[in-house]
Amino acid sequence: MTRLAIAGATGLVGRKMLETIDRKEINFDELVLFSSARSAGEQITFQGKSYTVRELTDEAASEAFDYVLMSAGGSTSEHYSPIFEQAGAIVIDNSSQWRMTKDIDLIVPEVNEPKLARKIIANPNCSTIQSVVPLKPLQDTFGLKRVAYTTYQAVSGSGVKGKEDLAEGINGKEPEAYPHPIYNNVLPHIDTFLEDGYTKEEQKMIDETRKILKDDNLNVTATCVRVPVQDSHSVHMSVTLEKEATVSAIQDLFEQDERVVLIDNPQNNEYPLAIHSTGRDEIFVGRIRRDDSLDNTFHVWCTSDNLLKGAALNAVQILEQVMSLKGVK
Repeated sequence: MTRLAIAGATGLVGRKMLETIDRKEINFDELVLFSSARSAGEQITFQGKSYTVRELTDEAASEAFDYVLMSAGGSTSEHYSPIFEQAGAIVIDNSSQWRMTKDIDLIVPEVNEPKLARKIIANPNCSTIQSVVPLKPLQDTFGLKRVAYTTYQAVSGSGVKGKEDLAEGINGKEPEAYPHPIYNNVLPHIDTFLEDGYTKEEQKMIDETRKILKDDNLNVTATCVRVPVQDSHSVHMSVTLEKEATVSAIQDLFEQDERVVLIDNPQNNEYPLAIHSTGRDEIFVGRIRRDDSLDNTFHVWCTSDNLLKGAALNAVQILEQVMSLKGVK
């Protein structure tokens, strides 16, 4: 009997997790939905059945679950994930709380596989996820020396309040999610600033890329930007390779790799767009070109739905991966 729980079930990502579980036909015998006290008692209809959302408490987390999908924020995960873990569950956590903990797996199923030294698995940052998937075949074929990211991140990455700031900014309403208006604006500021001038979001991408690709010496830098787009993040990657490559060789590599979808015909205005990624599982790559100012360096443009592959879908794919490793059908 498989008992599955979702913590943070009433949030944007929690609801996407439910949609994805249904669409991917994940098998379970019992489903339990948790939220904070504020949302407890809400009714959610899923697969024709009405579920009453329960408040997440220490007692509830101590029940016997096989798998728990956590999408309830870092402090909540810090407290409750070890309780679920101690009670025997495998916890897949969407927050940043556990990502860089040494004995906890940080997983993108197309790239790596959990070792389960602990029963908490971390879901990476949304922009990191969509970036390392195309970086992996480049690493395997040509080797990586340096990656420089610039992200263009949608407001849905900030949850409901981010979406409201964009929608209501046209009326001049003061922002709640951001320090400045996002409507008709671009903010080079995601998460808090660190002493070196980078933001936590930028540092996450740097650290997580090295951990997922298993290369602590990889040179990585990032600039993360919030843009007035509802859904789907776009990432520009400047990639310096170890082995000599060409644009056509990289295009052929992506064309043959099932992990990404290549759209690279700029002469006909065909390249990855955020509006094409929204609601899609795939990661799209294109605008591949050589950087003539740096040796063996290429530009890659990448788009992906941040609520799907960047969060809910990747978590559910991890669930599928772990179920497969444990022989659950």
